[in-house]
Amino acid sequence: MKALLLSEYRKLSVVEMPTPEIAPNEVLVRVGACGICGSDVHGYDGSTGRRIPPLVMGHEAAGVIEAVGSSVADFHVGERVTFDSTVYCGECGYCRAGRVNLCDNRQVLGVSCGDYRRHGAFAEFVAVPAHILYRLPDSLPLEHAALIEAVSVAVHGVKRAVPKKDDNVVVVGTGMIGLLIVQVLRHYGCRRLIAVDVDDDRLALAKKFGATDVFNAKQVDATKAILELTAGRGVAAAWEAVGATPTVQTAVNSVSKGGHVTLVGNVSPTIELPLQTVVTRELTLHGTCASSGEYPECIDLMASGAVDVRPLLSAAISIDDAPAWFERLYAHEPGLMKVVVTP
Repeated sequence: MKALLLSEYRKLSVVEMPTPEIAPNEVLVRVGACGICGSDVHGYDGSTGRRIPPLVMGHEAAGVIEAVGSSVADFHVGERVTFDSTVYCGECGYCRAGRVNLCDNRQVLGVSCGDYRRHGAFAEFVAVPAHILYRLPDSLPLEHAALIEAVSVAVHGVKRAVPKKDDNVVVVGTGMIGLLIVQVLRHYGCRRLIAVDVDDDRLALAKKFGATDVFNAKQVDATKAILELTAGRGVAAAWEAVGATPTVQTAVNSVSKGGHVTLVGNVSPTIELPLQTVVTRELTLHGTCASSGEYPECIDLMASGAVDVRPLLSAAISIDDAPAWFERLYAHEPGLMKVVVTP
């Protein structure tokens, strides 16, 4: 099969590899589309330590079942499917509690971190356990379905601190995940939905997706603007989708007493937290990682149009063109949001 191999850092090559053999509990999926995640771009240069070459990356994918293992009864050849990026065991305490993203034996497709190496979906075929598969409606193109994993991150993040309908909320950072969070929050019916970023084009998309107010943090003091907008009280909850000190501080300082801050972004391994603000205002901080069983809800949200990924797709490219596009994404080319690889 054709595959996109990270043979060394900053070197991607289209190569021929053996088609994966499947275990009795696995299916072989012919990949129709696979999104390039920001974590893949950071793994491309080795900065994450979780993409150790040689590796086929890619974990945001959808396709058609090509073959099923001998013990698989619920899925059949020819069905259109997507799958969780997390390969969880289903047996540990976290899995039994429904928190599969925290599985003690967790692996992630397209990741090699020293403890394991699991080739991903930048290839014609990928083998995955049947228990992480989800069927797709015919109305959902595979290029769109490849973004369900990203939508699931947003849905899981919002569910860490579900807002009330009359709440004022803020999303700090309107990249891919931030804009999906905006759409999910709009679906929940928040009264005032504020978005903060430093890019006017992304803020315009936030407006399109349902933000009632937007602030460019390069042009205004975002915290001050949010407090003025909320009569000095602040918002009930904030979602931070960058993971850097300035944006985390904006989120924390914009929340009212007793409010909630959900930290989604993790671009920086450490940040400076305004601890006294958190303590004296009794704020609750939530970490959020990947997703934990939200795929069916995400499929429904996308199929119904409540979440629209079309404006977030910058390009659908062939696997042969992927090395050059990785370089463009690595260089942070302006205007690029999500690129999908079609083997």
